[in-house]
Amino acid sequence: MPKTITVKVTPRSSKTEIIEESDTFLKIKLKSSPLKGEANTELIKFLSKHYKIGKSQIEIVKGLTSREKLIRILQ
Repeated sequence: MPKTITVKVTPRSSKTEIIEESDTFLKIKLKSSPLKGEANTELIKFLSKHYKIGKSQIEIVKGLTSREKLIRILQ
């Protein structure tokens, strides 16, 4: 069953890490800049490692150009 979470992203940080986590919310710092979708790519890669699933199982549903994103995880 798909899981939907809200993710608040802070790009251009010194390291990539989760700052805050609950069942439906994550606050994440990313090293990448938001230019050319680099932060979105890093976010998907980071979440796939965090949840131990493939990158194709993570989808940005809303917020491609925003810091607040709605993510669907297909497990």
